Amino acid sequence: MQDVEAATRHWLEKAVIGLNLCPFARAVYAKNQVRIVVSQARHLDAFLDDLDRELALLVNTPADEIDTTLLVHATLFPDFEVFNDFLNVVDDVVAEHELDGVIQVAPFHPLFQFEGTEPDDVTNCTNRAPFPTLHLLREDSVERAVATEGGDADAIVERNLQTLRDLGADGWRALMSKA
Repeated sequence: MQDVEAATRHWLEKAVIGLNLCPFARAVYAKNQVRIVVSQARHLDAFLDDLDRELALLVNTPADEIDTTLLVHATLFPDFEVFNDFLNVVDDVVAEHELDGVIQVAPFHPLFQFEGTEPDDVTNCTNRAPFPTLHLLREDSVERAVATEGGDADAIVERNLQTLRDLGADGWRALMSKA
């Protein structure tokens, strides 16, 4: 469990913050407002219970204490397609909690692949993490971050893709292999 959290923290510090892939990560991380939860669930139902708890905790805790949560599972979703299909269930859970427009979930997976890309396309790394991860974000925090970046979410996405292209696959591997 500690190794999973350490690898996730390394990815967060070196890729997400270090490459500025998420415009608001640095500030909330520096303020210790990022919660990293490594689920020990042995099956999908238990993982959904973890998701329920984390959603409730996030919305019932002031943002200055917990602004965002990374819910990580090391073994439950080895196949990206299964994880990707599971995101429909995650959307349903968010809706069941009546959190549409309040919380959004960003998916990360070690084998993440955007539709229309090849598996080895380095731009897939914008959504690759060491382990399958659900990033629970407050919508208002996302809106503030986008506004800070000039109000253009598409520009942020394009900048991230170009950052990864400039870094290249070898650069990504080197970044992620450093401990």
